[in-house]
Amino acid sequence: MPASYLELVASLRQGFPQPVSDRVHDAYFVFSFLRALDQLDEMKSVSPLLGKAVTLDYDAARRSTVDQNPVPLEQVTQMLVEHLSGMFIWGHPRAQINVIPPPTIASVIGGLLPSIYNPNLVSEESSRQVAVAEVEVASMTADLIGYDPLKSAGLFTFGGTGTLLYGVKLGLEKACPGTAQHGARERAVILCSERAHYACLSVANWLGIGQENVIQVPCTPDNEIRTCLLETMARDVLKEGGKIAAIVATMGTTDHFGLDDLKSVHEVRERLVDEFHLDYRPHIHGDAVIGWAWSVFNDYDFNANPLGFRHRTVRSLAGTRRRIQQLPLADSVGIDFHKTGFTPYVSSLFLVRDSTDLELITRKQSDTPYLFHDGHYHPGRYTLETTRGGSGPMSALANLRLFGKDGFRALLGHVVSMAEVLREHLEGHDATTVVNRGNFGPVTLFRVYPDGVDTFGVSEREQKDTSMRDQVRIHNDYNRRIYQLVQADALHGDGVVISLTDCYRETDYGEPIVALKSYLLSPFAEEQYIDAVLESLWKARAKIAAESSK
Repeated sequence: MPASYLELVASLRQGFPQPVSDRVHDAYFVFSFLRALDQLDEMKSVSPLLGKAVTLDYDAARRSTVDQNPVPLEQVTQMLVEHLSGMFIWGHPRAQINVIPPPTIASVIGGLLPSIYNPNLVSEESSRQVAVAEVEVASMTADLIGYDPLKSAGLFTFGGTGTLLYGVKLGLEKACPGTAQHGARERAVILCSERAHYACLSVANWLGIGQENVIQVPCTPDNEIRTCLLETMARDVLKEGGKIAAIVATMGTTDHFGLDDLKSVHEVRERLVDEFHLDYRPHIHGDAVIGWAWSVFNDYDFNANPLGFRHRTVRSLAGTRRRIQQLPLADSVGIDFHKTGFTPYVSSLFLVRDSTDLELITRKQSDTPYLFHDGHYHPGRYTLETTRGGSGPMSALANLRLFGKDGFRALLGHVVSMAEVLREHLEGHDATTVVNRGNFGPVTLFRVYPDGVDTFGVSEREQKDTSMRDQVRIHNDYNRRIYQLVQADALHGDGVVISLTDCYRETDYGEPIVALKSYLLSPFAEEQYIDAVLESLWKARAKIAAESSK
């Protein structure tokens, strides 16, 4: 005879944290976490993977159904742990893929605690001091980048795309008042660099601006926007009667760590306002989801160099600071703590320099009759999301307190230093060439070539010489094959984990150029692991050469 619902409820209560202190059950709760952590720890090895690589069976996943009866917590925990088998360990020094850092213990705890008690940042009524944490982080970060914490405001959202969405939405309401109520009635554009994140296209799509109204401005060889062309293209829009919803300055591109000249972008905006007698100021959004963290160097004494960075590292850090210290000129800024802030996903902060801008997207109290009856902090009145969890701000707060400025400086300086070592090694071989030499961050883009290629001149020839089109395609395929072989080794626990980009830039004649990518964010990176990158590349080159000789 099946159990009654009361019996089932009594049993299921054991699967919840107890609302009243119960030392025995509290110990069971903690032990359940420890058991999962022990099982995960058993999956670690010298490999940059948890456990072993597994074949991903989506067909079986689509046949999954819900069981008739409850399953014991211990079995569920084991199943959850097994789903992490084959997962890359981002903190492993041989994991150098994209912009994914290892989270700190403090930030994991910061994310875990709200998961237990489930605060909702729609209002202080449902989040209490976790709401205070959001304000703390927004104010601390505003001060860090150069905003006035007493005049600015911030909110956590669903990712870097979310921060961009908020920035462009504010700009759209400035340029085209009434859009929220009446919809889009005139053409508005987003201006950004050709190296800007594709989120610009996503935002244009979701806001109804239209992807064809994203105007991508060509970049310099150092992957920063050409402000002279920005001005020309913006002027053309205004002459045709269009509106500028936003100018997006990318402060640390995903592929290259390119940094736009925000000061010049700001000057362009001011000239356009004066020349066209605009009744609004086109909104400038600083997409600093990666580069924001370098603001800890805004007041660092590079001459004295108290932390003892290498001379080349000092130059790289100072080169980044010269752009990042311009962030206060942006009307809003996007910040990802889960990128260069070493927190778990998702921890994205949208900051606006003037908090009154949020009034442009604030709802009427009558639209939400069941909310906002107590307290003073009600971000749900202007956020896109009603429900926002507390893990993002609590994780960010944990690391801001854990690191302080010098902790951030040390970590960022270290990963930049290790990236420079990799570049030195790559430039020291005649089969490889670094293609983002002018950029200063922890990302290294490079190409590998077969024997017989003059790597000292090939990059410039590939970029400019139309007769190289076929060779570019051949070398693109060669680098894709290198990546596949390196990746296959990594999935079997050998070598390193790196990335590939199908178009780090286009040639002057429109051909995409493929590049391999190392993104160093592990605090455990040391020179010996840099050597492992080269070893993996040479192993792949040798295999391709052997295949070609057959």
